[in-house]
Amino acid sequence: MDVLKNLFEQHFHSPVERVQPLQGQLGGSGRNIIRLASGKISVIGILYGVREENVAFLEFSRHFRRCGLPVPEIYAEALDHGAYLEEDLGDTTLFEFLSKNRAGEELLPDVVEAYRKVAATLPRFQIEAGRDLNYKVCYPRASFDRQSINWDLNYFKYYFLRLAGIPFNEQALEDDFERLTTFLLSAPQDHFLYRDFQSRNIMLRDGRPFFLDYQGGRKGALQYDIASLLYDAKADLPPELRQQLLDHYLDQLAGFIPLEREAFMRHYYAYVYVRIMQALGAYGFRGFYERKAHFLQSVPYALKNLRWLLHHVELPIALPTLMKAFHSMLASEKLQGLASEAENLVVRIVSFSFHRGLPKDETGNGGGFIFDGRSLPNPGREERFKTLTGKDAPVIDYLNQQESVHQFLASVMSLVDASVSSYQKRGFKNLMVSFGCTGGQHRSVSLAEQLAKHLRGRNGVEVVVRHRELERMAAEKPEATKAASEQIESKRAGR
Repeated sequence: MDVLKNLFEQHFHSPVERVQPLQGQLGGSGRNIIRLASGKISVIGILYGVREENVAFLEFSRHFRRCGLPVPEIYAEALDHGAYLEEDLGDTTLFEFLSKNRAGEELLPDVVEAYRKVAATLPRFQIEAGRDLNYKVCYPRASFDRQSINWDLNYFKYYFLRLAGIPFNEQALEDDFERLTTFLLSAPQDHFLYRDFQSRNIMLRDGRPFFLDYQGGRKGALQYDIASLLYDAKADLPPELRQQLLDHYLDQLAGFIPLEREAFMRHYYAYVYVRIMQALGAYGFRGFYERKAHFLQSVPYALKNLRWLLHHVELPIALPTLMKAFHSMLASEKLQGLASEAENLVVRIVSFSFHRGLPKDETGNGGGFIFDGRSLPNPGREERFKTLTGKDAPVIDYLNQQESVHQFLASVMSLVDASVSSYQKRGFKNLMVSFGCTGGQHRSVSLAEQLAKHLRGRNGVEVVVRHRELERMAAEKPEATKAASEQIESKRAGR
């Protein structure tokens, strides 16, 4: 954290006044993403230990900006410390905008227009900026070659098929993988492949898309990135819209290169399949292997895409063992259980300090409950508790001895229980419950943990806990406390 503050002060000649850890830690990248601000200046700081990826991102960012593409400006960097500062593009991803502006399959026109802008911009990355890009900095490979494809397919095989208990003949599946890889590589491979061109890596600011997380980019085929966007699992785009956006993309692409649509489409759905398998491998690794349950929420949507492909698409090559594995996935009771879990009501419980403002509702549901715990006895006033948090036993014991705390929680639980029951009956998917206190370290944390414990195990309820100020403490002083290092918990009901 200190290195980011130093970079900020050196570049802007102003001390950092506000620090806000963001939720990048919930994603799969391992980056620490932190907003730093002073007055009207706000930037995003990144801490990440893989130098090669940082070099690729910084080099690509500067090149793309020279090409006039909407990517963040890079302000300062300290590569030896795995740190850099970039432009703050706000808080609204394309995925969040989509989620807030849809009713089932029906998307509002503004969402469709945002996707059209995104699809129209993609050829500029692939063709215009890709012509003179420095591919020597690509990491871990300079092209989406046989080795890259093998990594993705084996990721799917070992971390999804194996861990999901899907039976397959290993040699026969490897034979299918070999045929699929050879076919994929028969498409032209001379363009920039963004690699992770999906709705969470696209920010919307004043209705205009800005693009992030292209550090895995390399040379490859045009089909991969548009497949990533249109078959992004939880975005769950309707098939008709996918086709409209694909046509719009191809219309724009034809303005950059001579385009034979039939040749493009011959390889397109094979790239859709390989992108879905890559994503399933990631969900399996994070969800089944690392037991981060929220990653498994995307699996039912990926299976929905597979079901559509199996019913509507016939590839130009035979992949019998792979197709059999796909059908087994769709019939799997274990994976069907994930689909039912995806229908759960998600209760997000947040602890925070009133001094740092109210927590933001990321779901578009309007904020839910905000409970003020400042009327309760404050452990933070006693010296013995100052370095502890509401997750530590001495603080818990102290609060448990206060009758006012039990009365407060009884009222909270009565209100929340009634709302949970009503939300489930009405088919709502998100409820947010926030607890504030003075510092966001003791009372609010303990109250949030108590409510989470109360709700866990309830049928059809998924509980996600976030301690906002503990996240900030951990980012500023990672060694400060064991409790602070356990900053984000996400557990499904009954696990």
